[in-house]
Amino acid sequence: MKELEFAEFYRSSRDMCLRAVLAGVGERQLAEDLVAEAFTRAWVAWPKVARHPAPRAWVVRTALNTRISWWRRRRREVALADGHDVVVPPVTDPGLDPALLALLRQLPRRQREVIAFRVFLDLDTEATAKALGIAPGTVTAHLARAVATLRGHLVIAEAKDTPEAGT
Repeated sequence: MKELEFAEFYRSSRDMCLRAVLAGVGERQLAEDLVAEAFTRAWVAWPKVARHPAPRAWVVRTALNTRISWWRRRRREVALADGHDVVVPPVTDPGLDPALLALLRQLPRRQREVIAFRVFLDLDTEATAKALGIAPGTVTAHLARAVATLRGHLVIAEAKDTPEAGT
């Protein structure tokens, strides 16, 4: 029973969780690794996760927390010398526009996380606040800032693409 229930949850949630984590981290391969790790942890703790009010949010939050843990571990293991460039591979995901993903990468981490939960997982403000461990007002503030920033970039880009009237 546990196997079938989890398998159905995985099938119905994997892509949505992947897009949410991708929006949060901005790198396809990293997002896939984090989601795989989070689903592994969900399987191990399935009785608890199945009773969670928002299991998909649990998976995404676990993935984002895992990223922080990995980053801390790697920071201690390998310190890059100055002059090394980090290459961000192009992302091709039919569910997420590469231009939008590039804009999301420019947002601060907490704003990306709020976008991931509110937009990609379609959670309300209260559920997002609970999943991220912050106040509902903080969720609203981060969302407003993120939307304003994205709107500013998208409006400017749209204005550049639109031919001037009368020419």
